[in-house]
Amino acid sequence: MSSPSSHLPALIPVDPNHPPRVRIAPSPTGDPHVGTAYVALFNRAFANKHGGKFILRIEDTDQTRSTKESEAAIFRSLHWVGLDWDEGPDIGGPYGPYRQSERLPLYREHADLLVQKGEAYYCFATPEELEEMRRTQKERGTKQPYDRRYRDLPAAEVERLIAEGRPHVIRLKMPLAGQTLVRDGLRGDITFNNDELDDQILMKSDGFPTYHLANVVDDRLMKITHVIRAEEWIPSTPKHVRLYDAFGWPAPVFIHLPLLRNSDKTKISKRKNPVSLEYYEAAGILPEALLNFLGRMGWSMPDEAEKFTYAQMVEQFTFDRMHLGGPIFDLDKLDWLNGLYLRELSPEAIVERLRGWFLSDAYLTSIVPLVRERITRLSDFIPKTAWLFGEPSPLPKEAYLPKGKTQAETFEAVTAIAELVDKLVKWDVESLEAAFRGLCDQIGWKPKDLFSVVRLVATAATAAPPLFDSLKAIGKARTQSRVRAALALLKP
Repeated sequence: MSSPSSHLPALIPVDPNHPPRVRIAPSPTGDPHVGTAYVALFNRAFANKHGGKFILRIEDTDQTRSTKESEAAIFRSLHWVGLDWDEGPDIGGPYGPYRQSERLPLYREHADLLVQKGEAYYCFATPEELEEMRRTQKERGTKQPYDRRYRDLPAAEVERLIAEGRPHVIRLKMPLAGQTLVRDGLRGDITFNNDELDDQILMKSDGFPTYHLANVVDDRLMKITHVIRAEEWIPSTPKHVRLYDAFGWPAPVFIHLPLLRNSDKTKISKRKNPVSLEYYEAAGILPEALLNFLGRMGWSMPDEAEKFTYAQMVEQFTFDRMHLGGPIFDLDKLDWLNGLYLRELSPEAIVERLRGWFLSDAYLTSIVPLVRERITRLSDFIPKTAWLFGEPSPLPKEAYLPKGKTQAETFEAVTAIAELVDKLVKWDVESLEAAFRGLCDQIGWKPKDLFSVVRLVATAATAAPPLFDSLKAIGKARTQSRVRAALALLKP
């Protein structure tokens, strides 16, 4: 890949006779990510600026990891932060369905079309063959893991292998020489050497499409005019450009937003920053403050104002004001902005927000059973439940170590706890207990020891209501944050 040319905002055309259609396409495979909201914000602002449409599409072709719970969480969190959509799985639209799992015949039809045109081919490589190719690639120091051995198989041989029932995938024929040009609206022209690009799989052996085929087919059929996504997709874009060429379709305008960064310039990750939208809601961040904060990620108002509403952002919106340096996801700055928004609210409005946050009747009713047997006066309720509302003060690191366990051993256990919490989809008492008892077996810890660590990490209290009832009340997002804080404290 060559270095991109200088910033060329003129590469973002908008046809006044055809308002833009843009989309986000999250995968429902985990917690709703703050990066999804970041990309959604710029898509929606661009669409609103030019009278276009903002579409939500769910990319759920990864059937082993996609869940309805995650999809519902995406819907809820995006609505919470104020990023509603014009078309989507829940509200429909003229180009549905908007879940990829409901569009499978379309992908098969288009993959077969590419085979018929000679732009794609059946590949019968076995797992053993692919492993052999990887070893050869490593030994030779080449960039191509797949050696294209099935690319030019005679038609009669292809038919014979299919008739035998041989498992196969469909691969795209990439050019063997020359370069592929990607025109990026923020970066100008980027060139890729074709001999470094793999013959990308389009259809897997299970009949499901890969991201690349589904992405291009959906964008074309949904009439997407501008693909606005994170810069991590730049290496995939030459494959998408090639697919558009193979189908004979004009490509949309590609705009790759700079990645959100931690303070050390690394890509934002849950290891170093809370990345779940649910965390920020649970932490008491106002949605308008979070939207303002995300709007400052790589973009600025003409007067450099740091506080602005979404309507003000749309009024002034142009990609000319996008900065390509990785924007720093600074939580101190978010707290500062949130404080500004809070102080503008009337006392009555703050009370209303508090009731909508964690002081609702429904939430209070759900936690009263946890402490009802532990209080003798109403005044006991606050100190007994403080860990459910604010962040508890961390304990000395020695307090987390079970008897007979070293700091290093406890750090490894908390690391395993973090990984388990991240993977959990169902956050109910039964699922939590089953998962943590399974973790005891996995790492060889007694339940008494591991559960005491989990309790201290989650509540900073040695005495609290039943552990899994407590975790359910705290919620996944805040549990993740507290586990991360414990990891930082216990790191040897």
